Amino acid sequence: MPRPEIDQITFTVDGREVEAPAGTMLADAAKLGDVDIPVFCYEPKLGAPVGACRMCLVEIEGIPKLQTACSTPVRDGMVVDTQNPRVKAAQESVVEFLLLNHPLDCPVCDKGGECPLQDISFGWGRGESRFVEPKRHFQKPVELSPLIAIDRERCILCYRCVRFSQEVSEDYQLVLHERGADTFVGTFDGHPYVAPFSGNIMELCPVGALTSQAYRFRARPWDIEQSGSVCTLCPGQCNVSYTVRDDRVVRVLNRQNDDVDDGWLCDRGRFAYQSTYVDERVQGPMVRQDGRLVPATWDRALSTAAGILDAADGRVGAIAGGSASNEDGWLLRRLMTEVVGSRDFDHRPAGVLSAGLQAALDAPEAQATVADLEWAHAVLVLDTEPVDDMPVLDLRLRKGVRRNGVRLAVATSRPSALDPNAELAVRFAPGAGEAFVCALDAAIGGVGDVAGLAAAAGADREAVEALGRMLREAGEDVVVVWGERLTHAADPEASANAARALLKASGRLGLLDGRRGAGLLQVPTGSNARGLRELGVLPNVGPGYSEPAQVGRSSREIAAAAAAGEVVALHLLHVDPVASFPDRALWKAGLAGAAGVVAHASFLTEGVLEHADVVFPSEAGAEKEGTVTHPDGRLQRLRPAVGKPEGTLPTWQVLSHLITALGGRATALTSMMVTSEIAEAVPFYAGITHDEIGGFGVRWQEREASDAFPAGDSGPFSLTAPVAAASPNGALRLGSFRSVWSSPEVAHAPALKFLAPKQRAELNPDDAADRGIRHGQRVTVTADGTSVSATAHLRSASPRGSVFLETGLGDQSATALQSTEATVPSMVTVETA
Repeated sequence: MPRPEIDQITFTVDGREVEAPAGTMLADAAKLGDVDIPVFCYEPKLGAPVGACRMCLVEIEGIPKLQTACSTPVRDGMVVDTQNPRVKAAQESVVEFLLLNHPLDCPVCDKGGECPLQDISFGWGRGESRFVEPKRHFQKPVELSPLIAIDRERCILCYRCVRFSQEVSEDYQLVLHERGADTFVGTFDGHPYVAPFSGNIMELCPVGALTSQAYRFRARPWDIEQSGSVCTLCPGQCNVSYTVRDDRVVRVLNRQNDDVDDGWLCDRGRFAYQSTYVDERVQGPMVRQDGRLVPATWDRALSTAAGILDAADGRVGAIAGGSASNEDGWLLRRLMTEVVGSRDFDHRPAGVLSAGLQAALDAPEAQATVADLEWAHAVLVLDTEPVDDMPVLDLRLRKGVRRNGVRLAVATSRPSALDPNAELAVRFAPGAGEAFVCALDAAIGGVGDVAGLAAAAGADREAVEALGRMLREAGEDVVVVWGERLTHAADPEASANAARALLKASGRLGLLDGRRGAGLLQVPTGSNARGLRELGVLPNVGPGYSEPAQVGRSSREIAAAAAAGEVVALHLLHVDPVASFPDRALWKAGLAGAAGVVAHASFLTEGVLEHADVVFPSEAGAEKEGTVTHPDGRLQRLRPAVGKPEGTLPTWQVLSHLITALGGRATALTSMMVTSEIAEAVPFYAGITHDEIGGFGVRWQEREASDAFPAGDSGPFSLTAPVAAASPNGALRLGSFRSVWSSPEVAHAPALKFLAPKQRAELNPDDAADRGIRHGQRVTVTADGTSVSATAHLRSASPRGSVFLETGLGDQSATALQSTEATVPSMVTVETA
């Protein structure tokens, strides 16, 4: 549904005349007149109010009974009294009833000092207790999950946590058990509450009933400081507030930014900070000596790295991880182009798109925002799983469907967590995204061979036609949320064709016309992939999507060249391509074939441990300074909350040292100066400063400098015959996915280790039955003599002829089986172990 038109009304509260948007709940509208109305159960992020706690009772002129301010919308001319004796008596009574069985253990409660119940008791309570009987007791604390402890004696039954589980995350695990004084919160089946967003209930809790197992008894509010920054563990870039005590992060809270995260935070972003303080973290520079990485001085490490790059005589390849900041990416680019003399650098795991085609996809008039997902007429989720790839986006999509009637369609190879919310869910074969998007374009336009293209994509023709019809008829405001993996085909022409088909279909729907509320929103594979694109950290794209004078090698080509001895040295910036890129075997050969490897890393992951000759320590998220760019174009600031370990330098500074060591010119003395360089080099970033970015970011598309964005050129559209999705000789087509819990930070955070994924093979029950495989049985997945062990996981929504394995699991990863042939999909056999 379109965004509603909001009129301003005038009402009176406690004798003050206040203007507020029509329909605003009285509890919120009163704040505009500097009047606080106490609430417990009310939280606007949870949706429609329930009026359960009765704390917000007020008197409204013309209505005989007291009304709940949380569920009463303001009307023009309304007169409200929040302080007369009748209201005060009601408020005091509610507080008194809530405290009857409350343990009043504030001195040892983690919420003490930042507790709404304390504040409201002081401001609106009686100030004395008339209750002398024994209080109710529960077993305490109870482990609600390995992350959350619940103290049921403190619970005031405000219903917030249960509502979050049922109406926001929709995991439906939390319920209220029993009745009356015996009521308590727990999971429906008694199992631990494990869900991607479970930690949000601790922030929602207005008392100390739900506390963090990791933070419990660690600090008090007067011992800590809060420092705002941005989480860079995924493209969602949620705004966070680090709780710091003695220069050490002890907790992470959400810092609400409605344009980015809507006030939510996934558990990876909430608890992965613990990986900052584990012994396995790289604490200082290291060099390889006698086949082993050993600690070294900064002078030795820098001179060794400079020697490796200098000796390569320009035959250097560099890969930037998608989480690198804009400043780090920019200095790596300068190091390669201005000093080393090589254009062989990339940040994409796979796929190559021309500068014109990339500019067409990222053009300002084609960009939707995260907030648009709430009000669109329809949203298509294409080749991405938001809960894994950009978790907070999952909650925003659910909100749009539940509250505003957004029509949701999902088109993926692997079944999606959003399928139950979708009006249409369409499957296509793994790796057949190009053919599917072409089929969708034909269905939207009502032209072309929909049946043939759908068959080539392994999709149902009727489902594709229904999807095209839905998008065509939904209305003007349509948003396509598409995964970058759609353009990660090893064959560059297939990647380009997929992008062109997406643009063509979007053009038919009017999504490229600059209309507010419609457009494309990419879910990239790296948290700052958009920023690195716009800076030109690509072999064939310059800053601001300009055309470079010379084109270098892509990431896949760099690996192949290193394996062949054509690239002599490799520079890895916050990335281990063996662990995270599709071409695992090719990258192992490339790293082994390079004469020297320089890496920046927080942990000695597989490729870094085996092949790096120099390792520079990287800052953790809470130590980082710089900027990143959100997928919708919002530049955000990274602010350091704590100091770095004694042996760690900022990555931008390390890169600056390498530039000067190799004879280049250092042009920046601070991270802010690097940002200024970027603003001068990227035309549509012109004039942007840290002060303008501020605490909540700024979208460059909304600045005057956006007029400098170059015109895109998608090039000629053509569809080469895609490989059919059939499974020859009983083989299955291999698909891959990466869990939200698959990352070095999760693997090293003590609180999250229980969530570390284990390999599972997801396949259709009919395919499993043909092979005598049962759910939960151990199986072996084999391709070209390489095998991966997994547990069979049968899913009826999985497309027939396909099997899905997880990536990021070392030699048991899906990438160990993926084909190294650019135009051939990976085919595997699955059999019982």
